[in-house]
Amino acid sequence: MDFSRKLPIGIQDFESLRKDNFLYVDKTAYLYRIVNEGRPYFLGRPRRFGKSLFLSTLKAYFLGKKELFEGLAIVEWEKDWIEYPVFHIDLNIGNYTKFSDLESALDANLRMIEESWGQDKADTTFSTRLMGLMHRAYEKTGKRVVVLVDEYDKPLTSTLDNPELYEQIREALSGFYGVLKTADPYLRFLLLTGITKFSQVSIFSQLNQLQDISMDERYVGVCGISESELIDNFNPEIRTLAEKQKISYEGALAELKKLYDGYHFCENTEGLYNPFSLLNAFAKNALRYYWFSTGTPTFLVKMLKNIHFDIPNLENDVTIAASSIADYRVGNQNPLPLLYQTGYLTIKDYEQMFNTYVLGFPNEEVKYGFLNELQLVYEQKAKQTEH
Repeated sequence: MDFSRKLPIGIQDFESLRKDNFLYVDKTAYLYRIVNEGRPYFLGRPRRFGKSLFLSTLKAYFLGKKELFEGLAIVEWEKDWIEYPVFHIDLNIGNYTKFSDLESALDANLRMIEESWGQDKADTTFSTRLMGLMHRAYEKTGKRVVVLVDEYDKPLTSTLDNPELYEQIREALSGFYGVLKTADPYLRFLLLTGITKFSQVSIFSQLNQLQDISMDERYVGVCGISESELIDNFNPEIRTLAEKQKISYEGALAELKKLYDGYHFCENTEGLYNPFSLLNAFAKNALRYYWFSTGTPTFLVKMLKNIHFDIPNLENDVTIAASSIADYRVGNQNPLPLLYQTGYLTIKDYEQMFNTYVLGFPNEEVKYGFLNELQLVYEQKAKQTEH
């Protein structure tokens, strides 16, 4: 084993990854495009697909840390490397079983930013604290602020099975995110990442210029790993895996493709591999269901149980209207949008005449992991019903 080739399993901080010489699949061409073509964005991707690392890469870029990007694509184009005030807000830090969990998460994030930009005692709410921070940073530096929000929807997806708590959190986040519209004069760049776009959260109605690039053909590869990126970056690991599995190099590629490839976030685009599963397969030299073993979201399991969804139907491709696939409205009894957004289904085809997408399982890891996991849940429910 070549210990000089360090696989970045669980490494979501770009600066640590680069300074500690972990392998990095260069996504900075996407970065350069996104920062120069617009200002406010939303990016939705399944869990463990590289959203946090991309956000961290943006943070390093906007802090002007040119030394971290040496040897990467972006250095061919970027010449200025201007440092901006960067507010990194991470909502993946709480369990959100009660409203105070949201308050603690927002307070913790704002306190970290206030360590750099100060606090005004007159700002007593989360919204006024955020607005005050943006104003002070702008006044002190003369530069507009970069706001990066990681897993903006974690408090919402965590409470989908608790309508009362969900509504409390939705109202609070609507007010908090709504500040970003009135702060437009202070904003250089805004990106929110998450799993799904909740249509009832005000940021998506108030920030009507917010670009949703989740299904934008230009950015499909911003997270995940393409086949060319796999071969170019992990050739030694593929050969080692083939040796350990006693198969050919081509056989190893075929197994990786069958298990971990197949994610499509736009019609007629190249499939993407799940980066979490690939890295674990290379680290352990074993072909297993790594992504699925991290657990199915509780809210999704409960939803499917409550509406008595026929899981075996998913073994055949299913159809969904294009207008329904991108966002989620609480109370919608159709689970297909969430199954797509959470990564259990992917785009297989687009029927232009009817403006519909054909969805199916992206690969064997998801297909058999999902069917087996949900089968256990349904069997447990059946036993409970019998008693």
